[in-house]
Amino acid sequence: MKFSVLNRKEIIEKLQGEIFDVLVVGGGITGAGIALDAATRGMKVALVEMQDFAAGTSSRSTKLVHGGLRYLKQFEVKMVAEVGKERAIVYENGPHVTTPEWMLLPIHKGGTFGKFSTSIGLAVYDFLAAVKKSERRSMLTTDQTLAKEPLIKKTGLKGGGYYVEYRTDDARLTIEVMKAAHEKGAVVTNYTKVVQFLYDQQRKLRGAVVEDQLTGEKFEVVAKKIVNAAGPWVDQIRDMDQSKKGKVLQLSKGVHLVIDQSRFPLKQAVYFDTPDGRMVFAIPREGKAYVGTTDTFYNEDAATPYMTIADRSYIINAINYMFPDVKISEKDIESSWAGVRPLIYEEGKSASEISRKDEIWESASGLITIAGGKLTGYRKMAEMVTDRLAEKFSTEEGRTFPACCTKHLPISGGDVGGSANYKTFVASHIALGVAAGLTNEDAEMLANRYGSNVKTVFQLAKKFKAEALKFGLPLSLFAQLIYAIEEEMAATPVDFFHRRTGKILFDIQTVRKWSNQVIAYMAERFCWSDRQKQHYSEELTKALNAAVIPADDQGNFSSSAVNER
Repeated sequence: MKFSVLNRKEIIEKLQGEIFDVLVVGGGITGAGIALDAATRGMKVALVEMQDFAAGTSSRSTKLVHGGLRYLKQFEVKMVAEVGKERAIVYENGPHVTTPEWMLLPIHKGGTFGKFSTSIGLAVYDFLAAVKKSERRSMLTTDQTLAKEPLIKKTGLKGGGYYVEYRTDDARLTIEVMKAAHEKGAVVTNYTKVVQFLYDQQRKLRGAVVEDQLTGEKFEVVAKKIVNAAGPWVDQIRDMDQSKKGKVLQLSKGVHLVIDQSRFPLKQAVYFDTPDGRMVFAIPREGKAYVGTTDTFYNEDAATPYMTIADRSYIINAINYMFPDVKISEKDIESSWAGVRPLIYEEGKSASEISRKDEIWESASGLITIAGGKLTGYRKMAEMVTDRLAEKFSTEEGRTFPACCTKHLPISGGDVGGSANYKTFVASHIALGVAAGLTNEDAEMLANRYGSNVKTVFQLAKKFKAEALKFGLPLSLFAQLIYAIEEEMAATPVDFFHRRTGKILFDIQTVRKWSNQVIAYMAERFCWSDRQKQHYSEELTKALNAAVIPADDQGNFSSSAVNER
């Protein structure tokens, strides 16, 4: 069965009609990783997500699979060692969604990092993360630092550190892991919300009542074990189980701004300190530069975090502090995103000081909760949870499952012969795209985005060329839309424009230009009523506004803010 919303009825019938070993609650990167690991070991897995896959934290990060250099300052040595090594594994298993990114760490007089401490810190980082020889750090002179990025503040510049991080498309990484879980037999669906748990006579969990968020219908999913991987919502799930005791979550909000490189011609990814001592990333991507993040406690609705005027001002001030010649203002901001990190509360610590470590909790009813953690460590987090599940099945039922095998398992789209062969793979597939009617540039872009799945995208481009003309859409965009619907479970225009393509963030003009045509096609394909079509159109408008209009510090979108747009 295809991983498609068009098969939603059959998927839900499967969820209703079988007894699963494991029900995973949450369709972010952690839940996707658990579903993949458990399915590859032979467990019967179901996964439900109340929004779209990756709609929470997993599409709203700094979009780096990074080793957490700054956590060395907090002596989080074990975490740095573990996630540092995981970067290369994530890259190797999905080079179409993750790529090495050389990072410049400028060193200024009076700054957070000194030249000696930076050199030692990066050397320790290389050692802990087992960084390959070609990607080990080097220390740069002042002139070498400016040659890498001429826009950096020259006053007080003493040199720089140069080291490798890994840039990713966090939403697409999550989708590709979820597709891989589906390919291995997991039954997964989005827009399905757990509204109640089911218990046996000993008050042990035996399943959940789930509500289809697209139709309002409720149904039961029966499972022997339930894993709570709901990210910012794990405490709500624990509340539902009446087991929210001991440690709790503290949400921290991060905001990023996107600026066209014509206004901010950033050549090089830079990791820099701000006047208040926080560290910020500025990263070039697809003709844009994005900068972030803020780190403030957040106690509002986790599903709709918003950028405030204060958030925007903070990042603009940070840019102008480190890159004084660019003189960025509010008018230069093309797009933005806000996300929340589910951290484990530590009394007396600020948002940026709280550890990013993960923990597993288990309730008396058997609910297994995974909390905290980082995008980079998703595979190891999944391994820990699945190991625990395997132990329980061994103890309780005498069933045995093999060890984790995801370390060398390509995710969906990652079957390209490894990272070393990736560029060759892309180059060898461009002609196929051109033969399907695409330009050289579009064929290369699609091969880079979809990896080994690009053949399917090219086939759809060829098959639906007449349909693209009928709806007045560019062929490359239309092929991605068909693929998102037929192979990636996209159900709404926001699913497509945000989490399947990232265009709301990095190509907002394209969204504005083609949104009506995309909505018209989806309305016809899904047989939407006029009311449904209007609803999804308004939802997309709201998403576009959220990307560009800041709120005041109380979350109110003032008329002056709207007029600013």
